[in-house]
Amino acid sequence: MREISTELLAWYDAHARVMPWRVGPADRAAGVRPDPYRVWLSEVMLQQTTVATVRDYFRKFTSIWPTVADLAAAKDADVMAAWAGLGYYARARNLLKCARAVVADHGGEFPTTRAELLTLPGIGPYTAAAISSIAFDEASTVVDGNVERVMARLHDVHTPLPRAKAELTEIAERYTPALRPGDYAQAVMDLGATICSPRSPACGICPLREPCVARVEGTAAELPKKEPKKPKPTRLGTAYVALREDGALLLETRPDKGLLGGMLGWPTTDWSDAPAPNPPFEADWQSLSAEARHTFTHFHLILGIEVARVPLTATSERGDFRPRGAFRPSDLPTVMRKVYDLVQNEIEAAEGMHG
Repeated sequence: MREISTELLAWYDAHARVMPWRVGPADRAAGVRPDPYRVWLSEVMLQQTTVATVRDYFRKFTSIWPTVADLAAAKDADVMAAWAGLGYYARARNLLKCARAVVADHGGEFPTTRAELLTLPGIGPYTAAAISSIAFDEASTVVDGNVERVMARLHDVHTPLPRAKAELTEIAERYTPALRPGDYAQAVMDLGATICSPRSPACGICPLREPCVARVEGTAAELPKKEPKKPKPTRLGTAYVALREDGALLLETRPDKGLLGGMLGWPTTDWSDAPAPNPPFEADWQSLSAEARHTFTHFHLILGIEVARVPLTATSERGDFRPRGAFRPSDLPTVMRKVYDLVQNEIEAAEGMHG
């Protein structure tokens, strides 16, 4: 077991990916310590999101809010707007709750152990293990999709996921070293992301090619096995875009709970098989020919779009009219941005026709 950890750490020292949130092996050897705030922020952002997407968001967040205290003091709307486009918006709400708990209950310092980190809002077993090992050198076992794939291949485990999770976690625990556990955790994740990849693993240059049972058996490319996915259902809805004659647009902040909670968006119906019409006020609503289509984790969504041009005297119990310059379309979550883009295209096309 120790030989595999040693081999992997040696490989990591030579091939570690450069990340804006990471302290590389050379810097760590020189005594530079990872910042738990940056480790936490990156791990939350990376959940269900690619490294390529997260880089720019991470840089933006840490330039605006360089410390956990800065983030804790931020306005909810500003953080939600900065998060727009990253998806899984409950993460952004929990980000604020956690930052405020760290400041209020822990004097602005992150707890150093996995057990203590698990008491913070929005921090689950994976994130707690990642922070405690990477930032504080606790020998916590970090298990994500990359780690599961490496362990499944290393031991030729054919039990499909998610049933194999406990078995693969137990295997991963055996390899977690007491020294440099954080570097080791990042080494396994880097190996899974760059060499032991889901398709066409580069077994010929893998530092663990000799002990890898799946390589010997010729089964690496088919592991880990997964239970067949159930087809995603499709839900329907309608988004209502009210254009006031001075150019202002009707927007509302969605309830904290539920999908897109706390995010800015257009008033909509519920999202279901047969949603009932629910315009924000009486007006001459006109249907757009285009539909906004978006896929969430558990379902596909098709939003019809109703547009109304209204006078300056128009009022609504839902949301408020905002001048065009008072919000940026990029502050909207992706599905709401799709609605905005379709409305803009239709308006420009109509204006072009009437010259």
